[in-house]
Formats: sequence, structure tokens, C-alpha cells
Amino acid sequence: MADLPEVPIEGGCRCGRVRFRLTAAPWMETVCHCRGCQRMTASAFSTTVIMPEAGFAVIAGDTVVGGLHGDEADHHHCDWCKSWVFTKPRGAVGFVNVRATMLDDATWFVPWAETQVAEKLPWAETGAVRSFDRFPGMEDYESLIAAYRAERGIA
Repeated sequence: MADLPEVPIEGGCRCGRVRFRLTAAPWMETVCHCRGCQRMTASAFSTTVIMPEAGFAVIAGDTVVGGLHGDEADHHHCDWCKSWVFTKPRGAVGFVNVRATMLDDATWFVPWAETQVAEKLPWAETGAVRSFDRFPGMEDYESLIAAYRAERGIA
């Protein structure tokens, strides 16, 4: 598993109009196999760096909500190139799901957990050490974050 880089870590959309900065260690590195993510990425899964909300900031450009419009989450895209940059769940949950492929250097990203495996394409393999048929319950995330951080050597 690749070492985590020093913060700050930056990234942006395909055209570069939207830029963001990560200033904290991630809570987890995951992929999602749900059909919605497959369709939004035009791939087998989406990549996610789960970040504490206080450790994430858009530093240039503006995003628009796209993809799914509903009560659960807002998927933020660059209005120009339409890249899916990050997702903010609705409510006071305190985290942001950043698309790992939007990082300037994503070579350190290694899926630790995978979700929605029940919808996974048969040939899609990620190497994740934890797999969930659906999403873990919100009550499970505290212990998952602790396990991830322990395995990654994050204080």
C-alpha cells in the first residue's frame, strides 16, 4: 500500500476551473459499485477519499449539483467540463466524499473498503480489504474509520 502524502493535497476537475485542497488525513479510501456510480463515472465503480469536512475546501471555481438530485446527497460537478469532483451528504454528517481520480496525484489511493458489492460487475476487482454488500450503517463508520487509520498508521 502506498504511503499517504503530506498535506496539503490538491486536485481539480478535468479542465482545471474547479480546484480543491485537502488539509487533513482521510477518514477512509473506498470504491462504490452501485449502478448510480457506474453510470456517473461511465466505469465499473467510483473512487472516494472520505474526508472530514473541515479538511476539505474548494479553492477555485464553482460547482453545480448534478447527477442525482434528491434528499440524500449533492454530487458536485464542474459546470464547464462536467467532471464529478465531490459529494456532500445532506445533513450534519461532517464529511465529504472526494473523487480520488480528481487528485493531482492519485497514485497513493488504494481502495481499503468497497461498498454496494451486490451491484458489482462480475469482472471488477479492487483489492479492497473490506467489502460490504450495501453501505455500512452510519453507526459502523466510527469503528471502520478507526480500523482504516490504524492500518494506514494515521494518528
